Amino acid sequence: MHIAIAGNIGSGKTTLTKMLADHYGWEARFEDVDYNPYLDDYYDDIPRWAFNMEVYFLKERFKDILAISQSDHSIIQDRSIYEGVYVFTLGNKDMGNMSDRDFETYMSLFEQMIGQVRYPDLMIYLRASVSHLVQNIQKRGRDYEQRIQLDYLEGLNDRYEDFINNKYQGKVMTIEVDDIDFQNNPEDFGNIIKRIDEHLFGLFKTDNNSNH
Repeated sequence: MHIAIAGNIGSGKTTLTKMLADHYGWEARFEDVDYNPYLDDYYDDIPRWAFNMEVYFLKERFKDILAISQSDHSIIQDRSIYEGVYVFTLGNKDMGNMSDRDFETYMSLFEQMIGQVRYPDLMIYLRASVSHLVQNIQKRGRDYEQRIQLDYLEGLNDRYEDFINNKYQGKVMTIEVDDIDFQNNPEDFGNIIKRIDEHLFGLFKTDNNSNH
C-alpha cells in the first residue's frame, strides 16, 4: 500500500508522515530537501536555477515512486511526484521562471516516467492558510526557507487547490490543519486516524470533508 502526504511548505507533512508511520507500522519515506544541491542557488536566483532544481526533484521523486511500486510492504511518502510537477514546477512555469522549451522537455520526461507507475492508494492533503505556514516555517528555522516570500506561498496554496480539485485523479482525503494540533493533541490525531481507516479499510461512514 502507498500513502502520500501532500501540502504546502510548512503544512506539517513530515511530522504527520512520521506519526502515521509509527501508528500503522508503515515505512516512512522523506524528501532530501536539505541536500538538493540547487536549493540555495534557486532561492538566490529563481529563473536561473528553476529548471535544474525541478529536474533534480523529478529524478529523486521518480526513483522513490519506482521503489515504492516494487515494495512488498506499506509505505507512507512525504510529498509525491504529482504535486512536485503540478504545483511547484507548473508554478515556476506560470511565474516565468521556466521557458516554454524547458517546461515542455520537463513534462515530456514526467509523462514517460509516470506511465510506469500507478496512483497512491490514498493522498492526504494538508490544507493550511499562509499565516499558519509562516509560523511553522519560522519555528523550524531552515535558512533557505526564511527567504520565501508571502506571495510565493500564496501562489503555491492556489496551485495546491487546483491540483487537488482539478488535476489529480487519485483518492484524496483533505485535512484542515489551521485549527488542530495533531502533533500535541491526541484527540486531533485520533480523528485523523479514524478518517484514514474509513478511506482505506471502510470502517467508518464517509464524511463530507473528503474529496473524490
